[in-house]
Amino acid sequence: MDTKSILLVGVGGQGTILAAKILTTGLMEAGFDVKMSEIHGMSQRGGSVSSHVRYGKEVFSPVIEEGGADIIISFEKMETLRWLDYLKGDARVIINDFEIPSMPILMGKAEYPQGILEDIKTKFKNTHILNAYEMAKKLGNPKVMNIIMLGALIKAMGLEEIDWIKIIKEIVKKDFIDINIKALETGMNFND
Repeated sequence: MDTKSILLVGVGGQGTILAAKILTTGLMEAGFDVKMSEIHGMSQRGGSVSSHVRYGKEVFSPVIEEGGADIIISFEKMETLRWLDYLKGDARVIINDFEIPSMPILMGKAEYPQGILEDIKTKFKNTHILNAYEMAKKLGNPKVMNIIMLGALIKAMGLEEIDWIKIIKEIVKKDFIDINIKALETGMNFND
């Protein structure tokens, strides 16, 4: 099997790293060689956060080069724009239709870009858009957007046979296991 490269991007506080940790654990338990790297850019202040996850028979580097990602999962839609150069031309794109204004936007020095989703759909034919925030609210906890997105990623990559529930039980805090399992199932059942 060729090495697959997954880019998870979001804003600090969205659970990007937790989703990457669950994904990495599942891939390792499935017998893949997995490498992961994290980049925290002012993550405590709503800055950009990314995780690179590469898996396959043998992986030599955790870092995804520009033009090297097979799939991107974006927890915030403007973050997708920041990382487009990292995608292969035939990459799959999974986007949370959710906005978190950056500091320049909050200060009135910039405007949130319009038409992001349409622009990305034009460039990448294999684009899937979820409103994970609304889905998470229906489950009773908006913070599980990340796990809904992870579920959509798992389905898109055909990784459903891995015991994700067991992994959530091992990684997630006890009080949040049930809601995270529901979130994962919601994402895995998503059809756009």
